[in-house]
Amino acid sequence: MNFFQRPLRQVARLIRINRVLTHYQIDKMVLSHSKYAWLLLLNKLLPWNWRPSSKGSRGERIRLALEELGPIFIKLGQALSTRKDLLPEDIGAELRKLQDDCPPFDEQHSIAIIERGLKRSIEDAYASFDPKPMASASIAQVHAASLYDGTEVVVKVVRPDIKPVIEQDVAIMKSLAGLLEAAVKETKRLHPVEVVEEFEKTILDELDMMREASNASQLRRNFENSDLLYVPEVYWSHTNDNVMTMERIRGIRISEVDQLIEAGIDLTDLSAKGVTIFFTQVFKHNFFHADMHPGNIFVLPDGRYAAIDFGIMGTLNPEDQRYLAENFLAFFNRDYLRVSELHIESEWVPADTRVNELESAIRSVCEPIWDRPLKEISFGLFLMRLFQTARRFGMEVQPQLVLLQKTLLNIEGLGRQLDDELDLWDTAKPFLEDWMQERVGLKSLVKNTQANLPYWIEQAPHLPGLLHNSLQKLSQADFNQQSKQIEQLEQQMAKQSKAQRNRFIGALLLIPAVFPAVLAQFGWLNPAWSPWLQALFGLTGLYLILKKT
Repeated sequence: MNFFQRPLRQVARLIRINRVLTHYQIDKMVLSHSKYAWLLLLNKLLPWNWRPSSKGSRGERIRLALEELGPIFIKLGQALSTRKDLLPEDIGAELRKLQDDCPPFDEQHSIAIIERGLKRSIEDAYASFDPKPMASASIAQVHAASLYDGTEVVVKVVRPDIKPVIEQDVAIMKSLAGLLEAAVKETKRLHPVEVVEEFEKTILDELDMMREASNASQLRRNFENSDLLYVPEVYWSHTNDNVMTMERIRGIRISEVDQLIEAGIDLTDLSAKGVTIFFTQVFKHNFFHADMHPGNIFVLPDGRYAAIDFGIMGTLNPEDQRYLAENFLAFFNRDYLRVSELHIESEWVPADTRVNELESAIRSVCEPIWDRPLKEISFGLFLMRLFQTARRFGMEVQPQLVLLQKTLLNIEGLGRQLDDELDLWDTAKPFLEDWMQERVGLKSLVKNTQANLPYWIEQAPHLPGLLHNSLQKLSQADFNQQSKQIEQLEQQMAKQSKAQRNRFIGALLLIPAVFPAVLAQFGWLNPAWSPWLQALFGLTGLYLILKKT
């Protein structure tokens, strides 16, 4: 029975997925206008599909189908809801309604996972532990607890046996994405297989509590003593692969605007701080929280942001950082030629892309944005349109850029929810200009000199020895081979020069070959000598022309 258990479970899961997709008419959405439309009739003949179809808009039906298929599909829907570059707005709006709330798993399972992971009893690990979870999601659930020193903490516990479920559902998703891409040509631009692979990496990363704890610790160090963002402390003695214990945050959710106003929080200042936090993470620290939706952001009584849930973090390489900063600056200066050049220099589009064609395409997309007030211009939408246009020229959007776009859209949404007068450019431009100066200006030179000075001082005593060794190797170098090559080259050039000279003389001798006949005609030369002199000049000239050296 064990041998067949997993395959049978997979078949049962496939039947359930087929039943749900058919009930919500997702199969019609995909196959109606493809060469596989005949499969719709076959699908209806399957006995598990003998029930009335669901009505409603296409976005609503997709959302309901994902909710019925369970937590992993809900997570995929949530991830897709941020991809405005891929989905029509009506579908994206419905997917943004998806909630990652799941029934809690049994408290005894939770306690068993904690005790097995921490290798001690729950009583030894915590002074108090509430078995009733504070929240329960698809990957983990969270419990309130306290340590023996009185510190209030939250304990995040990964769902039992969730990894095999994820692997099974993701494998099915990949197969469906591959079939979708093969069956419907129009879906190729959506890169469904690539999207699922990106989702797989993200969700598997979220399973590792040690990884999340490390992310939290890094972000906490980056904002240590900051008046912008507070990151709770991780307690490593109570953390392992399946359990994470961290300081409990008591604040107001960023989405609770009325409560923020009652608490005397300056919403305009809070909105600007959110933008500054984003650009600080991306361009100063190169490590940004990539899941900044309202459920993960709180506001402390002193007006600082507080973040939780560090499973998804993003980074950019230095080249991407610089090119993004330059793109933003060039865009707001309406320098579309520079935007195009940056795309080619950064290899976001192929090197043989015609810069004037790309410039024209970018201008046609970006110029209409300027018809609106500056405060209404969206960085996130700008990036989205930029990527959409670049894809027509062969651009493959990298995952870190997608995470950046998603985070920027979240930040903008939060910022404008707090202050609809928020002018992102007014906040961002000075930051980007200062950052560029630090990278390529005098500040950069001073900073690099300061950073490298200890190494240069350390290496200074070795310089005379290194110089001596280099000169010694240079003096002992075998120049004979090089000399021979130079000599051969000189000989070849001399031969070519001589041959050219001979051809020139030969051509000159062909001209006087006709003179003896002219001289004999006027009686100035014995006619008997004329043929001999013509032959002499002519043959000599031909010989010199044909001679190779």
